[in-house]
Amino acid sequence: MHEPLPKTLPPLGKAAFYDVDGTLVSTNVVHTYAYYAANQGSLRGILRRSLSTLFSLPVFGALDMFDRKTFNEFFYRYYKGLSEDRLHVLAQDLFEDILEKAIYPQAVDLVEEARRVGCRIVLITGALDFSVMPLVRYFGADDLIANKMQFVGGVATGKVIPPIIEGANKADAIRDYCEKHHLALNQSHAYSDSASDYAMLAAVGRPTAVNPDLRLRALANSYNWPILYLK
Repeated sequence: MHEPLPKTLPPLGKAAFYDVDGTLVSTNVVHTYAYYAANQGSLRGILRRSLSTLFSLPVFGALDMFDRKTFNEFFYRYYKGLSEDRLHVLAQDLFEDILEKAIYPQAVDLVEEARRVGCRIVLITGALDFSVMPLVRYFGADDLIANKMQFVGGVATGKVIPPIIEGANKADAIRDYCEKHHLALNQSHAYSDSASDYAMLAAVGRPTAVNPDLRLRALANSYNWPILYLK
């Protein structure tokens, strides 16, 4: 009597995970908030938020260099008091006025190349989800992993719903996503411009540094990761 043959598992799929700011577009989360600050509320409120953002730029830069999680927790407090409905409406205006023009033309080719080889396209970013949704539609991405603002009574509290998507949490989110969707982590791709995303890049089998900062360029060279410069 023959032993039953073991069942063959279906082949695993793969994904391509793309950081957004600095990788697919030349803008960052501060540009996004500045747009919201200048387009919501009374003239006095607009002026106050715009000046506050301007004077806080050195603090933002220092915190971002020190620790991305601390930066996010501090930065998103500036959203406190903004209307949820208005933020969602402005997200499309933000895309049309700023983000669409800031997309690196070669980023479209980069995404399409991954799609052609059968990758699931996922944008993963520390930006707020509603501000990135127009980019998700533009690139035809399959999914978005992003920060979510807490709203109470339709008003932003300035707090992000945990876990904050940054650093090691990005890597954890990628691992969880691959497990949930039956994707091969070692066959998946990740793209980022920042050394703060080292954990995310190291989590996959096919990392690529895109327009890397100095620290990421050094890391990419030491690990022989591909480096791309998009225009």
